[in-house]
Amino acid sequence: MAASPTPRRRRARRGSVERPVNGRLYRGAFLVCSLPLVILAFSIARPAPLPAPLLPPNFDGGAARVLAADLATRYPDRSPGGAGSLGAAQWFRDQMGLYGLPVASDTWDEDVAGVGRVHLQNLWAVAAGQSPEAIVVLANRDDDGAGPGANDNASGTAALVELARDYARQAGSSQTVRTAHTLVFLSTDGGAYGNLGAARFAAHLPFKVVAAINLTAIAGDGPPRMEIAGDLPRSPAATLVETASRRVLEQTGTRTDRVGALGQLIDLGFPFTLYAQGPLVARGVPAITLTTAGARPPSALADRAASLNARRLGQLGRATQQLIGSLDQGLGLAQGTTAYLWIGDRIVRGWALELLLVSLLAPPFAVAVDLFAHCRRRGIPLLPALRSLRSRVFFWLYLGLCFGAFRLLGWWPQGSPRPPDPGSQVAGDWPVIALIALSLLGLLGWIVARQRLVPRRPVTAEERLAGDTAALLGLAIVALLVVATNPFALLFFLPPLHAWIWLPQVRSGRPPARVVFFLLGLVGPALVLGSLAFRFGLGLDALWYLLLLAAIGFVHLPAIAITLCGGACAAQLAAVAAGRYAPYPGPRERPARGPVRELVRAVALSIRSQRRAHDERRRAAG
Repeated sequence: MAASPTPRRRRARRGSVERPVNGRLYRGAFLVCSLPLVILAFSIARPAPLPAPLLPPNFDGGAARVLAADLATRYPDRSPGGAGSLGAAQWFRDQMGLYGLPVASDTWDEDVAGVGRVHLQNLWAVAAGQSPEAIVVLANRDDDGAGPGANDNASGTAALVELARDYARQAGSSQTVRTAHTLVFLSTDGGAYGNLGAARFAAHLPFKVVAAINLTAIAGDGPPRMEIAGDLPRSPAATLVETASRRVLEQTGTRTDRVGALGQLIDLGFPFTLYAQGPLVARGVPAITLTTAGARPPSALADRAASLNARRLGQLGRATQQLIGSLDQGLGLAQGTTAYLWIGDRIVRGWALELLLVSLLAPPFAVAVDLFAHCRRRGIPLLPALRSLRSRVFFWLYLGLCFGAFRLLGWWPQGSPRPPDPGSQVAGDWPVIALIALSLLGLLGWIVARQRLVPRRPVTAEERLAGDTAALLGLAIVALLVVATNPFALLFFLPPLHAWIWLPQVRSGRPPARVVFFLLGLVGPALVLGSLAFRFGLGLDALWYLLLLAAIGFVHLPAIAITLCGGACAAQLAAVAAGRYAPYPGPRERPARGPVRELVRAVALSIRSQRRAHDERRRAAG
């Protein structure tokens, strides 16, 4: 006798509790994105470079290599505050003195994470021009002391000296090249510790700076590369970037490498760079970095004078000299900072990208509001789910407060809010004891909070839908806060919104489907960790480095609070997907209070009764 066929699983009715997501509404809401897409297409532009100067470059790469080798050999340890740092500063003064350029200085003390308080000194020489508006060429002269730092950054400092030669009054001669703009040759300190000197100069600009060119590790064997990311979601003027790329192309035969479109978008959503143009761009100064290194400066251990590439140094030195000439004769076309995305040789305007990213919120927002209306139509109470979400938000904020308390107690590395060197000890040594203490405090907080968050009875499908709806509405509010702070950061929130909006739909299906959709939502936050781990070579230390950026204040408090609230929403969605969700219990369902909660209740009631008695006495006296 033939076996009876297995009955097919009946698909849930559209609009039921098992299938509450309106797919047609989700797809239809994408029509909102059509107009931003059209606007974005019309915002694409192809920046034109400024013309090359008439005079040919005469930058001497061989002489610059000799200078770089001399600096690296004499003072291999130029870490801030040491004797080598003072010697390197005097070396720079002596070199500029040969060309009759007086050197001004700015000295200050600053705390460096993992190092302590150090004495820093910026030096600059000025070649006066016809206008007080200044073009700045800068390079950090320090290193971390792990190696002689011949390429990073004796090469940039040597190029700075060689460039100054052509714009300075030669000894015994009355002839000089007088430029339209004032030229400032800036030697910064603390470059190996988060570009502290560049940040100091940007915060106390002694000149009206209209453009800046940073030279870092320009004598390596790698291809020429340009860094444009800022410490805020801004970028230097596109004309400056294209002009620099054209001048490099003319001298090297290859265009400068730049990070791809996705990397640029990540840099706008999470502004982070290890080069000195970052703080300048954040202050509205169009600045770029020319280098032969990658997104992370080269290791100091193998950075010796014998490895200096004089040919590459000469090429980038001549390209910088030509770039200065182009800017000097046509800088009016290259001023300001804005936000944009390079795609090939064209740019997409930042405001058009922001408009598109915001419009992509429409589909998940429409579905979240429809789920809310669905619950209201069916009489499904949302208040217990919202209270459950509130408890989770309080727990995550409690973790944030514990993290901040550890910072006040000095359990995290202390220092200036600048990105530490990824190769430094502080970036790789996890504070295990502090992290264990934070985990124990988090566990204690969860023991207190879980009494009202874990299921104590069977949870109905309607209650699970309410839990999903409350979390999705909370995630939508978090997205609006992101729009108010940095719309480019929606790059990290759009994947969760679009993936997790389907969790109520797949809840009744097989568990792998729920896992897949939840993991798809984590792609957005993973972009930040992936960028730190792979682009900046941090590997498994990326998570601790991100916590370190928060501990020293580089990641600001609003961004931390928004992230914690988003984590609370994700935790509730994960609990529903895993079958561990419970709505906030009513008065009759709540467990008996433990000793800690009983003590807190007694203290609160005592304070309340004292206030009530005080108010009654005041009324009686009145």
